[in-house]
Amino acid sequence: MRSPNSLFRGYSLVLLAAVLWGAIGLFYTALMTTYRLPALEVIFWRALIASAALFLIQGLRQRRALILHRRDWLLFLGFGLIGVAGFYAIYIQAIALTGMGVAAVLMYTAPAWVTVLSAFIFHERLTARKVVALILAVSGCALVGRVYDLAGVRLNPRGLLAGLGAGLGYGLYILFSKAATQRHYSAWTTMAYALGLGALCLLPLQDLAGLRQTLGSPPTLGWLLAMGLIPTLGGAVAFNAGLHHLPASNASIIATLEPVVAAFLGWAVLGETLALWQMAGAGLILIAVVLLQTTAGPGTTAGSGEQSPLSAT
Repeated sequence: MRSPNSLFRGYSLVLLAAVLWGAIGLFYTALMTTYRLPALEVIFWRALIASAALFLIQGLRQRRALILHRRDWLLFLGFGLIGVAGFYAIYIQAIALTGMGVAAVLMYTAPAWVTVLSAFIFHERLTARKVVALILAVSGCALVGRVYDLAGVRLNPRGLLAGLGAGLGYGLYILFSKAATQRHYSAWTTMAYALGLGALCLLPLQDLAGLRQTLGSPPTLGWLLAMGLIPTLGGAVAFNAGLHHLPASNASIIATLEPVVAAFLGWAVLGETLALWQMAGAGLILIAVVLLQTTAGPGTTAGSGEQSPLSAT
């Protein structure tokens, strides 16, 4: 039985994680607009900085946990290429095309993707509750994508597809995390390698002259370090600390506040707005996520990244 103080501490830590993850769009936007960094360079630095920090932390805590079996390298390479590099690339494009609020909401269709893909990959049963949640998620996406406004859809079909692609990418991220967990790797080790290999996959796409220029710009480096350490690593630390005080399912449901935070910050800081029907669609997606979370087992979290999420967002 957890004490009220323990529960309060747990909910506060998970809420802090949701706020930190929801703020990632602010870092993306500032680095692309103010500092003129290409999107692929932004996500390269994010993956590299967070990976380096995780390797350092895990090396100090439990160095032997960083050992990978030879048979698992292909899994982690796929995780880095698809679940990190591919997902990061399409999510940052979704933010650029639709704004951080809409992109975060569409990215949270990940649990719906996971439900469908798990039925085929892990042979998990599609229950009536899961089907209802899928219908709500699809309906919510339609409203967020403004299907009621044909002119709006014609104006930004790429943004809608990028947002849904981000949801699929996030879903694959979760499935890769689940596969790594089944092979008895910790969340810290899993993400250290996934992010590191993701950065390695992104390296051939970088302009080396641009990377050198970034290294010579202290303000840009400051923003990049803050992005890698505060929302990426800080959110992970807060969430995992919260899991010591809360059941994983409860923590995951609280973490679904991430797109709400992103939408609020987009409005408050960047002047983004959501129409009434878009907000209703966002609500349907969040209801669907909560329904799916309450059907998840105690060791999984479908909403924020993995079994003990180091969130990808």
